[in-house]
Amino acid sequence: MILAFFNYPFYSNGFIPHGHCYLWKTSLVWLHILSDSLIALAYFSIPIALVYFVRKREDLPFKSILLLFGAFIIFCGTTHIMEIWTLWYPTYWLSGFIKALTALISVYTAFTLVPIIPQALALPSPAQLEVANSQLKLTLKELADTQTQLIQTEKMSSLGKLVAGIAHEINNPVSFIYGNIGIANEYTENLLKLISVYQQCYPQALSKIQILAETIELDFIKEDLPKMLSSIKIGAERICAIVLSLRSFSRLDEAEIKRVDVHEGINSTLLILGNQLKGQGKYPNIEVIKEYGNLPQVDCYPGQLNQVFLNLLTNAIDTLRESIVGCSMPESNIISAENEQPTNNNPQIRIVTEVLDSHQVMIRVIDNGCGMTEEVRQKIFDPFFTTKPVGSGTGLGMSISYQIVDKHGGQLKCITQPFQGTEFQIQIPIRSKLY
Repeated sequence: MILAFFNYPFYSNGFIPHGHCYLWKTSLVWLHILSDSLIALAYFSIPIALVYFVRKREDLPFKSILLLFGAFIIFCGTTHIMEIWTLWYPTYWLSGFIKALTALISVYTAFTLVPIIPQALALPSPAQLEVANSQLKLTLKELADTQTQLIQTEKMSSLGKLVAGIAHEINNPVSFIYGNIGIANEYTENLLKLISVYQQCYPQALSKIQILAETIELDFIKEDLPKMLSSIKIGAERICAIVLSLRSFSRLDEAEIKRVDVHEGINSTLLILGNQLKGQGKYPNIEVIKEYGNLPQVDCYPGQLNQVFLNLLTNAIDTLRESIVGCSMPESNIISAENEQPTNNNPQIRIVTEVLDSHQVMIRVIDNGCGMTEEVRQKIFDPFFTTKPVGSGTGLGMSISYQIVDKHGGQLKCITQPFQGTEFQIQIPIRSKLY
């Protein structure tokens, strides 16, 4: 009984095949066969694409409605297959059941779709997503810039406090020495005059005095002591100048724009790096050539501008030391003679300052080191980008320098070629709009 119920839709029940309706005209029959076949093929291919898309996109919303669409489309395709089948086999009950299932699925899909429409309309459009994505990228960039600025500011602030503390501690004893050297020199001159008077009044000195004078080499002391005091005075003046430069460099916490002498900042930075410029072991001295122009005072944040000078000069020193050992650039197409890495036996840093026009000045820091490839040059101002070994650099110096110069309304450019050295150009306005 049950088997008969399930077999019932497959009985023809005396119906005639659908092809009789077309009078079995070959062209008409084939027209319907081809049309229904292509429609069914298209219907069956669409659900396959939907299922593949849903499986690949795990985050896709409304997966269920897409699967319902797939089922509805499959049944629609099946009805067209039945159209071809009933041309020869009149199983119209089976065809009707399939259409009924198609109707049920289509109605259920329609009712399921209605409450989803408001949710789908609330989804952001591609244009809105693009705007949000752009804003997110901008926010991430601002966060990265802020992070690098905080790291570098903290590092430079610590350096500034250290330098200021050292300058203060040195200044006290040096001030005492420098302040008393003049008095000591005056006392010494008076004592030497007194001895000369004694020698004039008592040319025939006692034997003990004569012996002592010869023992201590009095004539030599009279000649050498003023020279020694003069040397001490020169040394004290030199230390005072160093302390003054240290104080100038340590103005890293000044938050206001001031009108300053750019050359003073460069000189104080060179003083800080003086030990690195001296030859050590296999490294010869790095020669610093100053070609200063007649610059007016510039409106700037002096401490921040000193950071830029420090970063540029430190990078120049590092690349010059590398060039002394031998430049290695596997990314470049330049091949040195006999496949040997070119070396630099005369490392130099040129610092050129000039007035571009009545509104701007330029500071150029030029080294004759290894230079850079174009690929490296394009990334040189990116945060955390560095060509140094791990642990030797943070990759923040150039990025921070670029931000500082940009904050001053200027430009920081890098001009370089492999094995041809590197030139950094700082171009800033003489008068700031924020002053």
